[in-house]
Amino acid sequence: MPNPKIGATKIGLGWIDIVRMGLVQASIGSIVMLATSLLNRVMVVEYALPAALPAGLVAWHYAVQLSRPIWGHGSDKGRTRTPWIIGGMGVLALGAIVAVNATVMLPPTPLLGTLLAVLAFSMIGAGVGAAGTSMLAMLASGVVPERRAAAAAITWIMMVAGIVIAAGVAGSLIDPFSEARLAAVAGGVALAAFVVACLAIAGVERRLVPPPHPGSDAPSGNFVEALREILADRTARRFTVFVFVSMLAYSMQDLILEPFAGLMFDMTPGESTKLSGVQHSGVLLGMITAGIGGSAFSGRKLADLRIWILVGCGGSALALAALALSATSGGVWPIKTNVALLGFANGIFAVSAIGAMMGLAGAGQTSKEGVRMGVWGASQAIAFGLGGLIGAIGVDIARKLLATDGAAFQLIFAGEAGLFLIAALLALRVTTRRASPPILAAQALGGIKHGTHGF
Repeated sequence: MPNPKIGATKIGLGWIDIVRMGLVQASIGSIVMLATSLLNRVMVVEYALPAALPAGLVAWHYAVQLSRPIWGHGSDKGRTRTPWIIGGMGVLALGAIVAVNATVMLPPTPLLGTLLAVLAFSMIGAGVGAAGTSMLAMLASGVVPERRAAAAAITWIMMVAGIVIAAGVAGSLIDPFSEARLAAVAGGVALAAFVVACLAIAGVERRLVPPPHPGSDAPSGNFVEALREILADRTARRFTVFVFVSMLAYSMQDLILEPFAGLMFDMTPGESTKLSGVQHSGVLLGMITAGIGGSAFSGRKLADLRIWILVGCGGSALALAALALSATSGGVWPIKTNVALLGFANGIFAVSAIGAMMGLAGAGQTSKEGVRMGVWGASQAIAFGLGGLIGAIGVDIARKLLATDGAAFQLIFAGEAGLFLIAALLALRVTTRRASPPILAAQALGGIKHGTHGF
């Protein structure tokens, strides 16, 4: 019987396709913003609820994303990934609407409202896991190696843009605040994001994958077997550790940077908020730089994503070490420049790591991009959930044990810088050791000699 893959043409995603998938990522970001930002503020400010409640719900939505490998395995075994993306977006949008209803119920019926909120954030975590993992797996299988850095930059920049636009629209429409207005605005954002995602993804996969036929290379076996096979790959296993350590370092300053600016540099709430904007502007610039640089120098050393990962990790470590020094400088420090450089290095690291992730996802001997992306997505979710918590708790403990607030922040920033250095060393191990035969890790990370679909 002839091999059905003979003569099948696999077309890499074009720039318009990548932008359309970036719209899906933007839609995911805009809906998640409702839960992690808008509802967080409403619970704490308008309803005067303990800050631990929304923080716990956000942490729970990250915990639910441990299911990412399962969603990825499902999309690997299916004929197409598009239904998983659309289905995940539907669950995500519905979860956001349920979360709004749960928030409104919290003051009059705390127990019922809390239970409904847990259900809602479970749906949000599952929706992000299903849609996000399947979309990244499609990118990994469809983007040619020389476009991976740019694809990662485009999709993540568009995600940030989606968050900014949704926040601006919701913020302008929700005043004066009322529960009815909250429901209308949140429901409108969720519905609009779902429609945009569906329109954006429609038809993209048909141009990428040949029509399905019996005996195709869709992976067989159950989830446990697929997961065991991937974790048996030394390179995949080490990259999972790298993702966890690097993303832990990346997220640790999220909840302490603005308090640091207020305590150490006497910044007002408005000034510290602007400082956060400076950091995110630096992140965007770093993403653009890595995206353009990683693709513009295709075939040269600069195109190797390993270099960009090391630059991002090393630059982040240096910027954090400088922040540690600033904690005891007596307020005389170019703090805005320091934070901008931290954001810039973070942006370079984020795009290069995601680009490398897409390269490794397609480097297996069978088509299991979904499970691979799921494993690394779960590792990233755990790190993000723990990072902010460890940073905040670490500062609280250090402020009680050490003589000054400056020494406490200095200890945490120095520890974060150390984690980035460890991440850089892990990246070197991933890219210099041999993976499970016959794949070289360096080849997988650079996309050399291997097709993006494992054949």
